Amino acid sequence: MKRTFLITVCFLLINILSFAQSSDEKAVADAVEKLRVAMLDAKESDLNKLTSADLSYGHSNGLLEDKKEFIRALTSEESNFTRIEITEQTIKISGDIALVRHKLMGDTHNKGKDPAPVKLGIFMVWQKSKGDWLLIGRQAFKLP
Repeated sequence: MKRTFLITVCFLLINILSFAQSSDEKAVADAVEKLRVAMLDAKESDLNKLTSADLSYGHSNGLLEDKKEFIRALTSEESNFTRIEITEQTIKISGDIALVRHKLMGDTHNKGKDPAPVKLGIFMVWQKSKGDWLLIGRQAFKLP
């Protein structure tokens, strides 16, 4: 009887942990989608809510921006996405850190430049802070 009870408790704990992880994965996926929309809308308040004060944002051309520079570039239309589609996304949770990888296909129309398609691989690091997932690191790289 004790053995059956212990096995049942173990299965319950595994199910609870699995549910918690998939709950965090869903929350991170939701945050990624909110960031995608915020980047298209270039709405400063939404971008502020989704990013950490310690943000390190890396572009595929090697340019690095902090939070202030990242938001300024989007809201000034210096960096202007007109379409962003995300595919092949994976999310790995480790404590209060989430590692996200996906492919980004989109179009940009940056100031002074003709509209251009982009095809990027993206690696992001999100950190859970006071119940919210915030982008703390992002690096893009060009895909063939």
